[in-house]
Amino acid sequence: MDRLCDEILQLILNELNDPVAFTLLTKRHYQFSQDSYVRASYFLARYGRIQALYWALGRGKLLNERVIDILLSCGAHLSRYLVQCAMHHYFRTQVPFIKTRWVRTIPLPVFAYFMSIAARMYGDIPVAKGEDDGSLLTLLLKQSRFPTEYRAAKWEQVRDVVEKYKFIPFSDRDPMMAQFPLVLAVEPRLLPYARSNGFNMDRKYRNFVFRRMFEKPAIMFESRADEIVHNVRELSRLDPDMFLSRTVAAEICMEAKTNEAAYTALKRLDKEGVLRFELAYLFLNTRSVTTSYTASVLRVLFKDFPSADLTVRLVLLLTVFLSEPTPVPSSLSLTSEQSTSLARYVEACHEEIESMDLGPLTRKDITDVLLSKFVPERFGGILEYARAILKFDKSEMDGIVTDVALGCLEIGCKGRMLKKLVEAHDFLGPVLASHIVRNYRIDLDDLPPMEDEQACKEYSAPLCADFMSRGRQLLGIEEATAGPVVQMAEPADLPNNVDGAEDGGESVGAEGESDGEEDPDDRDLEGDGDDEDLGAISQDTLSAMIRKDEMMPTRRRRYHELYTNYHDSIGKLPYPADYTQVGTWVQNHFGHLSAAAAVIRIHAVINQNYNVLHHHLYTPGGPALTTRVPTTLKQFKILARLGRSPSMGLYDDIEWGTEFYFSEEDYLTPEELSGGIVCTPSKKRKSRPRTTEQPIKCETSPTPGPSSSSSSASAGPSTARLADGAGSGSGKKRPRRSVANPVRSYVVPDSDDEDIADGRDDSLQRFAKKRRAETNMQRWIKHLTVLLKEEQKKYNEKKRRIHAAAPPGTKVKVPKTEFHKSLAFNLPRLRRSDRDKREKLYGADVPDEYYSESDEDEEYQLRTSTRAKRRKIEGKD
Repeated sequence: MDRLCDEILQLILNELNDPVAFTLLTKRHYQFSQDSYVRASYFLARYGRIQALYWALGRGKLLNERVIDILLSCGAHLSRYLVQCAMHHYFRTQVPFIKTRWVRTIPLPVFAYFMSIAARMYGDIPVAKGEDDGSLLTLLLKQSRFPTEYRAAKWEQVRDVVEKYKFIPFSDRDPMMAQFPLVLAVEPRLLPYARSNGFNMDRKYRNFVFRRMFEKPAIMFESRADEIVHNVRELSRLDPDMFLSRTVAAEICMEAKTNEAAYTALKRLDKEGVLRFELAYLFLNTRSVTTSYTASVLRVLFKDFPSADLTVRLVLLLTVFLSEPTPVPSSLSLTSEQSTSLARYVEACHEEIESMDLGPLTRKDITDVLLSKFVPERFGGILEYARAILKFDKSEMDGIVTDVALGCLEIGCKGRMLKKLVEAHDFLGPVLASHIVRNYRIDLDDLPPMEDEQACKEYSAPLCADFMSRGRQLLGIEEATAGPVVQMAEPADLPNNVDGAEDGGESVGAEGESDGEEDPDDRDLEGDGDDEDLGAISQDTLSAMIRKDEMMPTRRRRYHELYTNYHDSIGKLPYPADYTQVGTWVQNHFGHLSAAAAVIRIHAVINQNYNVLHHHLYTPGGPALTTRVPTTLKQFKILARLGRSPSMGLYDDIEWGTEFYFSEEDYLTPEELSGGIVCTPSKKRKSRPRTTEQPIKCETSPTPGPSSSSSSASAGPSTARLADGAGSGSGKKRPRRSVANPVRSYVVPDSDDEDIADGRDDSLQRFAKKRRAETNMQRWIKHLTVLLKEEQKKYNEKKRRIHAAAPPGTKVKVPKTEFHKSLAFNLPRLRRSDRDKREKLYGADVPDEYYSESDEDEEYQLRTSTRAKRRKIEGKD
C-alpha cells in the first residue's frame, strides 16, 4: 500500500462511505487525507456537484475554509435554498426532512465563512420561517388550480428563484425533489433555467407532469384551456422527451363531460398536430361498457371524433344494448308482442341506434354483440331486436343462435349463456358435443416437439383457457372489455343433423375470441415503432390517477393498486361479475363419461384451469369419484411433453382409488370419439372394460380371511391394457424364476384342518385372490414409475449435452422440468399410501411388489421384499 501513487489512493478513498479506518492505516494515508484538495475531490467524486456541498456540510470535522473554496471553484452548486436550510438548521430551527446533526457539527468560524460567501453571492437572504425558496414554490403548487391572477406567487418571483438564486433540490430526502417537476408543469418557462442549474427531467415524470397540467381547477375560468395548450406547447418545445402520452390522453377522455376545459384543450392539440397519435382510436377498449357513465363518455367522443372503424362501431353497439336501463324478461321464448317491457327495450335500442347513425344492423353485428364477455344473462332483448326490427325469420334466428353457441366455446366465462341457449333450443346440444369432439380433440402428435422448449412453454389449448391469467401471469388492469370481431359463416339452414350444423358454425368457433386475445391497443403500440413509448391506454380517470399519485408513498410503485377504491377497479375486470366456466357447464350437461367432457378435461389440464378440473368440489354431489371425469395416463403424458406440473387433484384422485385408463379410448366407443354419438345426462352407462376378466390362480392362505363387508370394499383387478399396447397374456417379460428353489407353501404346520391344508376354503381362496390382485393405485404407480424413468433419462441426456457444450472447467446447473419435479415428489407419496392401505387389509407381512403380470401363471411364486422378511423375523424373536 505504501508504494501506491496518490491518484490510486484518491480513487480508493472515493469508493469508501466512511474513510476514517482507511486514513488510520499508515502515517502516509493520514497525511494524505489531511489535504484540502483530497477532501474536496472526495465529496465531488462521490456525490456529484449538485449534492457535494450538502454532504460536506454534514462532515464538520472534514470541512474548513479551504475545502469550501475548492468545492465552489470546482463547480459545486450553491443555491440560496441550501443556504437558507443550513442557517435554519444551524440556529436550531426545524428542517423537516433532516433528522441528523448535519451543519451543527461545523465549527462556528467555518460556518461564518460559509455564510459570508453566500451573502456575497446572493446579498440579503430571507431567513424567516416560510420565506425560503422551497416554501415559495410549494405555495405555487397549492394555488396552481386557481386562476393566474389569484395566485400569491407571481411569475417574476418564481423566475428569480430559479434563474437568479439557482434553485434546485439538493437532497434525495427533500420533498421538493418530487415536487419540482410539478412546478415545471405549472410553469414550463422555468425549464431552461432549471436545466442551466443542472436539473434533468426524467422521462418517468412525464405522465406525472402532464396530469397536473390538465387537472380540473377548483374555480373554472375561461382561459383555462388556453393556459393548458400554452403549457403543453412550451414543455414539448423545450424538452423533446416531454410529450403528451396516450395514457394521459385516455384519462382525459374519461373525464370528457366533467373536465370540459381539459377535453377542449386536448381537441385543440389534436387539430394543431401537437399530439403524436390519432385521438380517434383512444376509446376502442377503455373501460367496461356496461355502465351508463362510460356509455355517455364514449358517445361524446364518437360525436367529436367520428370513425368508420368496425371495432369502434361494435363498442358503441355494446353501449346501446348493455347500458339500457329497461328491464328485460329472462325467458328466451317471449316476444315483444307478449311482453311490454321487452317491446320498450327493443324500441329504446332502435331509437338510440338511429340517433347515432349506426344502422342498419346485420347478422354479423348481432352475433358480435352477443359474443361480448359482458352480455348479461338476460340477453333475450338482443335476439328479439334481431327478430322484430331486422325481420329475421326462424331459420336465420337459428343460424345466429348456432353461431353464438359455437363462438362461446372459446370464451371461458360464457357458460351461463350456453346453458340458456341449450335449454331454449334442443338442437344445440348435439351440435356442440359433436363440434367439440371433432374440432378440439388433442393427441400427443398435435403438441409441439419436446426439443422446442419455448413452443412448449407458450402452447395453450383453445378451450378452458383461464381468463384470470395470461401467459401464466395474472391479468393486468388494461384487459380489453369489448367483444370479439368474429368472421361470420354463410347463413345456415336449420341444423337438423350434427354435420350440417357444424358446417354452418365452424368458422365462428375457429375465429371467435379467445381469453388470451391480444388487445388492439397493444397492436397499435407495436405499430408505432420502438423510437418512442406512446404509453398504454389505462381505464382510470384523470382525477383518480392524480389522487393515486398524491396518496402513494415515494418509491412505492408496487403498492400502486392499494390506493384504489371500489369504483376504480370494478370496471377493469376482464370478466362479468357473475359467470359460469364453459368447461364446467360442458361436464355437467353432457356427463362426466361423455366424449365432450373428455376433450374439455384435456384442455383444462393443458391450460391448468383448476376451476374446471376440480369443479366437483363446488357441486352439491361432493367430491365422489363417480361424478368426475376420469383421469387418464394420456393426461400425464401430455403434461410431460409440455413440461408442466400436474394439478395436485390428479394425484388425489389416484390416491382415492380412481380407475386406471390409458386414454379416453378405454371407456368411450369409437363412434363417440368420432362425434357421431352424444352422451347426454339421461343416458347413464358404466365404463366399458377393454378385456374380459380372467380368473387368477393362487394358493390358499392360512391367514383368517376378511369379512364380507371388507371383501366387497377391496379393489378388484384392473382391466386396462399394458403400457406397450399388448394384451395381458403377452408382450410383458416375466421375471426370471429358478426351478431349483423349493416352492413355498402356505400350509400351517401341524394343522389338523384339512380344509386349510387342501385349500378347499372358499372364503380363504377369495381372500388370497384379492391379495394377489393388482389394484388401481398399484397400476397407476407402475406406469407413473415408467414415466418418471423416461423423464430422468431425458434429463440425463440433456444434462450431458449441455455439459459437453459448456467451456471446460465451468459448472452449469441444468434445471428439471416442473413435471419431473412434481412426479418425483408425489410418486413416493402414492407408494406410501398404497403400502398403508395394504397393511390395513392384509397385515404387516404384506409384500412390497408383485412381479408376475400374467393371469395364466400356475407356478406363481410370491417374492417378498427384504423389509418384509426383516419384519417377520423380528416378530418371531
